[in-house]
Amino acid sequence: MTNFTEPTAGEPARESARPLRERFEDLAWELAAAAGPNGREVKKEEIDALWGHEDMTTAPTTQPIGPLVDAHPAKRPGRITLQGRWVTLAPLDPDKHAAALFEGSNGDAARESVWNYLFDGPYRSLDDFRSNIELKARSADPLFFAVVDNSSGRAVGYQTLMRIDAANRVIEVGNIMYTPAMQRTAGATEAQYLFARYVFDELGYRRYEWKCNNLNAPSKRAAKRFGFSFEGVFRQHMIVKGRNRDTAWFAMLDGEWPARKAAYERWLAPENFDAAGRQNLRLSDLMPEPAQ
Repeated sequence: MTNFTEPTAGEPARESARPLRERFEDLAWELAAAAGPNGREVKKEEIDALWGHEDMTTAPTTQPIGPLVDAHPAKRPGRITLQGRWVTLAPLDPDKHAAALFEGSNGDAARESVWNYLFDGPYRSLDDFRSNIELKARSADPLFFAVVDNSSGRAVGYQTLMRIDAANRVIEVGNIMYTPAMQRTAGATEAQYLFARYVFDELGYRRYEWKCNNLNAPSKRAAKRFGFSFEGVFRQHMIVKGRNRDTAWFAMLDGEWPARKAAYERWLAPENFDAAGRQNLRLSDLMPEPAQ
């Protein structure tokens, strides 16, 4: 689409109002005509080569088009280990992690409730679960990390970096499966901090997303507690296990990360916990207000 300003009544169309490409083409035809019968016709391909392949026109000064940004791509995440005080994030490994994850997420209603809003599970046998973990371990996007409890050495959950868009520097945390032993622990918060720090400080992403089923109230509360801002709901976004899913979208931006990083690190500091491991300050009290 090109921009063209219609003349007012009684006023001829101004040449400057015509798209630059049109004026450039007309000039090429006029030059060819002036060359006479021996002149060579200017081909469209030659005009394209001079102009470029995009039909670009000068945007009116009143049209907002967004600020210029550094367009370099982000780095893609790798199969690395992220070490924390309470937990370690390690590449998902069927041999190391499948048995503990199966035991922690299957077998009774309480443990199997972790699958209610996920795309798979629960699983009736360790063999079936292990086969699924083998597929997940080979996946590059989503890229799966086991969450390993440092005190026991056992896997207590997994999470992924997914929808990896390095060109636009956008990435998402998703497929979060925390067993009951992992939920509402300092390790769960630390696992999110380790991912966010990796995404922003090491990989250089601009936007870090969190999406969940809009009916999943605990996940929406967690997103806000972890520093993500609510951005809206995609209605009838998916069909999951035969049921409609409206998806709630949250995001954190690189410009917001320094203040959120400081909140995480103050909350995770050893002095924020008493001898029994109880927090002195709540993360929600330290985290900056979400973007509006």
